[in-house]
Amino acid sequence: MMTDATIRTLEAKPNADSLIKPGELIDLIEVTPLTLTDRRIYNQLLENAWDAIDKPVTHIISKSALRGNHNSYDRVGESLERLMSAIVKISVMWNGEPAVERVQLLGGNIEVGNSEGMLEYEIPSRLRKIIRNSQVFARLQREVMFALSSKYALTLYEMVQKRGNLRWKASEILTLAALRGIMGVPKGKLSSWSNLKLRAIDPAVSEVNALSDYMVEILPIKTGRAVTHVELRWWRKDGDASGAADRALQFSKVGRRMKAEGRAEPVTAEFPSISRSIGIETYDPALQGSTYETARLRHPGYDIYFVEGEWRGWLAGKDEPKDPDRSYLAFFRSYAEKNPI
Repeated sequence: MMTDATIRTLEAKPNADSLIKPGELIDLIEVTPLTLTDRRIYNQLLENAWDAIDKPVTHIISKSALRGNHNSYDRVGESLERLMSAIVKISVMWNGEPAVERVQLLGGNIEVGNSEGMLEYEIPSRLRKIIRNSQVFARLQREVMFALSSKYALTLYEMVQKRGNLRWKASEILTLAALRGIMGVPKGKLSSWSNLKLRAIDPAVSEVNALSDYMVEILPIKTGRAVTHVELRWWRKDGDASGAADRALQFSKVGRRMKAEGRAEPVTAEFPSISRSIGIETYDPALQGSTYETARLRHPGYDIYFVEGEWRGWLAGKDEPKDPDRSYLAFFRSYAEKNPI
């Protein structure tokens, strides 16, 4: 959402269902790529620090609050290290002129060793100043944030939530380079428009349309024969579509719980899979929780849920695998070989 010009972002407050994210931390350019888990954890760190986020103080949070549905705490430390080393470029105004400010997302921190321990962390001073002066923000629904299965979908959701309440505006033209940067597409990856659309944009649009309060389109704009810009369009759903999104979220919650508990039984629900609810017919086997941990350990730095989506798309039209977990891991190995980080 976007506030009126007289309202400061810090005046907006999180509630039981949603958290606040400054707009300057949404349309940013990643210099250091982050994963879906990194982005979720960072949103939680911002929320936890919110009441004093612009103050030169440290903040404390339980590691269990950041672990989510995973059994391992290793990912928390890995995400913290990536967030500490991440450098982002933020568009700001400096002496009345548009400028680019390069900042770190996370400052120093102390992590207690045991699994039930606490984490103490700092927000860097330059970032505190940006947040203090912010007048644009997005309100993110927690259920949607945790239901989205790729960093591209989460980023697109944040972009739409930031723009959703703009008056007299329901579209925006972006350069293709700007969109790639905001969505966090690694340099040298998905370099053609067709690959970018197939692997990042289309899945992200489908998920946001299925799970959020908005519908969104990303349309290509050509200069000559090449796609150089895109038009981002958004509009709020009507009542029937909002109800469908709520039901899709309920199924997503069941699916995530099954994965966390390591159960492989198929789910019977009004929406047999999120992919079907957004118009994609595909076999949708549940995976063991240990399979995700194995994938993360074997292929550090990859978004395991994005690769899962690629695997599920690859399964469409094929016979059901006898061992879905082994099939996913084998696909992941091949994917990593073809798409090195």
